[in-house]
Amino acid sequence: MEAPMGQLNIKDEALIADAKALADLLGTSTTDAIRRAVNDRLARERVGRDEERRLRFERIMAIAKEASKLFPPGTSSDHSDLYDQDGLPR
Repeated sequence: MEAPMGQLNIKDEALIADAKALADLLGTSTTDAIRRAVNDRLARERVGRDEERRLRFERIMAIAKEASKLFPPGTSSDHSDLYDQDGLPR
């Protein structure tokens, strides 16, 4: 089943003129020009956000690496000696 077609009513005369000018330059309809412009911008935004996420992850990993140097050698997060086989404190 196809989704119903939406409608967009643009009342900004300058935007309409720009969309028509872009359509003329591309040799296409105004709708297609707007579609291309929106798709291009979406692609750029997604790439930018993916790159931003990757950089943030790298910064966090660098902080974690530096923080791990603060713990004495042999330090572990294993605390099984504190709990019994049922997970209750000894």
